[in-house]
Amino acid sequence: MKKRMLHYFQYINEFSEHSHSANECVHFRQDFLEHIRFYQHERLIHLIVTCLFAILTFAVFITLLFSFTPGLLLLFAALMVLLVPYIHHYYFLENTIQKMYDLYDCMQDICKKTDTQSDSESKTHR
Repeated sequence: MKKRMLHYFQYINEFSEHSHSANECVHFRQDFLEHIRFYQHERLIHLIVTCLFAILTFAVFITLLFSFTPGLLLLFAALMVLLVPYIHHYYFLENTIQKMYDLYDCMQDICKKTDTQSDSESKTHR
């Protein structure tokens, strides 16, 4: 997922560096909103999984405090090994979605300028 999101960011940057027609901007905004929805869904799923792993890890830790057994210690270690990457990945997803919101605002500004330019050009040609 991380690779896919970074690739899409590269595509967005390449798109924003060039001028486009109003029609291209409208299609790009629709596509961009669709990607935002997709990544928001991904973020929600990872939030749920991360919270469940955190709760399970905490429960095993509390149980380990009251009755120390090597099996529980091994389970706790395994959960911690999984929890840290889950938290890291969720952090990446959250920050990336926030950047996408900012990029969408920038894209709105670019498309408004394009719309304004195309309106003024069409009035000039009349």
